[in-house]
Amino acid sequence: MTIHLFFITVTIEIRKPTNEELEHYRYVRQLEEEIVDRKCKVYRPF
Repeated sequence: MTIHLFFITVTIEIRKPTNEELEHYRYVRQLEEEIVDRKCKVYRPF
């Protein structure tokens, strides 16, 4: 009688963003803020 056991090891590592990715995230966030500002100016309460 043979028993086959399979063991799986899963390693999860936190990936650090590169400088280019950080700059991209900052740029996207800035654009989002500008869009929200424009919306607020257009849809201001009367």
